[in-house]
Amino acid sequence: MENLLSSWCAGLKSLPQNYVFPEDARPGDQIVPIFKNCPVIDLEKAISGDRNDIIQQILQACQDTGFFQVINHGVCEDLINDTMRIIKEFFNMPNEDKESLYSLDPHKSCRLYTSSFDYAREPIHLWRDSLKHPCHPLEQWVDFWPQKPSKYRDVVGKYTVEVRNLSLKILEMIREGLELKPGYFGDELTGIQMLTLNHYPPCPEPSLAMGISKHRDPNIITVLYQENMCGLQVLKDGQWFGVEPFPNAFVVNLGQQLKVISNGKFESAEHRAVTNSKEPRYTIASFINPRNDAIIEPAKEVLEKDNCRPIFRAFSYNDFHHAFEQHRGEGEATLEVFKIKD
Repeated sequence: MENLLSSWCAGLKSLPQNYVFPEDARPGDQIVPIFKNCPVIDLEKAISGDRNDIIQQILQACQDTGFFQVINHGVCEDLINDTMRIIKEFFNMPNEDKESLYSLDPHKSCRLYTSSFDYAREPIHLWRDSLKHPCHPLEQWVDFWPQKPSKYRDVVGKYTVEVRNLSLKILEMIREGLELKPGYFGDELTGIQMLTLNHYPPCPEPSLAMGISKHRDPNIITVLYQENMCGLQVLKDGQWFGVEPFPNAFVVNLGQQLKVISNGKFESAEHRAVTNSKEPRYTIASFINPRNDAIIEPAKEVLEKDNCRPIFRAFSYNDFHHAFEQHRGEGEATLEVFKIKD
């Protein structure tokens, strides 16, 4: 627990050396503009308006940026706010109430940790604490979750079910847009749901530190709630842009498996999280993952419709995740392992 960032960082005037990133990997002092063209998609119109128009908006965002925001998504605003309150309460509990959850073992099912999955071996640490645990099916995992705060399991459990339903709704519209067979995004591709709660304490020198290094998500789809504080940045055309939070909106990131399934038509956005010196920042990320033994490959319907050859060979998600860890989240380097060579 002595490594947990929030247990020792308050009042620091300068950054410890093992938190200072190399010059080419840190945000620096430059002002990062807000991404004005960030797609914001009103999902309510898929029910009350032209569903096909919303599907086309999603497909366009998947091709252009690999991420978008959704509003009027059906997840109760009160539930979102209650969940964020519980998460802030959790991270601000005394250390003795969190001690049983802290672990350096990345295989522990419910794990509180600092920096990344590989704290013991990484040369430079990230400026964040995280709680990570599986959450689907809920009844299988909820008893491993924190017992404090007392409402954690009830509130966060309801949240994970609602956000999973939203993720599957978005994937169904992607399926329709790509003209894939019904049930394509079934349990094999979406059976694992992980929740990661992030706490970024105020940082004495934000220009030198990273909350999360640049990476692409290795999964199917990620749904992120970032409340009302900037910190998420995406790389577009070689430039970093801030993702402005919208009230009660979720950021949707495409994972690299969707890039493979679409045979390269879709993007998987390269993104990072930066820190600030004034206020703590909290985010809630829900990851929809394939099962480890799931076979990922370009969808036959995409190949037939576009009359093209596959760019990627078939592989298991377990093999992909090993490559992802070896390349430390470098998206293109990871995908290169599975490209078909001419």
